[in-house]
Amino acid sequence: MSSRTPLRTAAAGTIIAILAVVVLAADQFTKYLALQDLPYQETVPVLGDFLQLYLTRNPGAAFSLGEGVTWVFTLVMAAAAVAIVVLAATRVRSRAWAVILGLLLGGILGNLTDRVLREPGLLVGHVVDFIHTPWMWLGFPSAIYNIADMFIVTMMISVAVLVLLGVRFDGSREKDDVAAEPAVEKTD
Repeated sequence: MSSRTPLRTAAAGTIIAILAVVVLAADQFTKYLALQDLPYQETVPVLGDFLQLYLTRNPGAAFSLGEGVTWVFTLVMAAAAVAIVVLAATRVRSRAWAVILGLLLGGILGNLTDRVLREPGLLVGHVVDFIHTPWMWLGFPSAIYNIADMFIVTMMISVAVLVLLGVRFDGSREKDDVAAEPAVEKTD
C-alpha cells in the first residue's frame, strides 16, 4: 500500500479541474499575446538561437503532419479529454495522477480550443504556435510549439514514468501487491 492516504474522488477531481483551468488559461492568454504582438512568420530572437518566437498557425499535428485530417486530431483530443474526466470522476485517488492528468487535460483543452474555435472553422481550426527552440531539433525538422504542447509532451512522459513505476490510479503500486502475496510452495 501507499504510505499516503488516497484522495477522495472529489478532491482528485478538484485538483484535476483546477490545474486544467490554469494551464488552459495560460495557454490561451499566451496565444492571445502572441497574436497581438508578434509579426506573422518572422523570427523574433529572445535568447539568440536558444529561444526564439515565431508566430504561425499549425493546420496539422507535430511538424504540421496530417494537415488534411485535422478533424481526426480534434476527435482524438476530445476523446482523451473525456477519458481524463471519466478517470477523474471514477478512479483517480492518487495525488501524482491527479496532478499529471490535470496538467495534461489543460494542455489538451488548450489545443482543442484552437481546433474548435479558430479559423478556418469548427473541428479544423489551426493551432497557434509561437515558441521556437532550434537547438532542440538537431537533425530534425524545426518545431514550433505552444504552452499546451509543452504540457502535453511533459505530462505524457510523466504518465509513462508512473506506469513504469507501477503506480496505480489509487496511489498503490504493483510491487506492493507482489510483496503482500504469500510465497507459493513448489511441490515436485
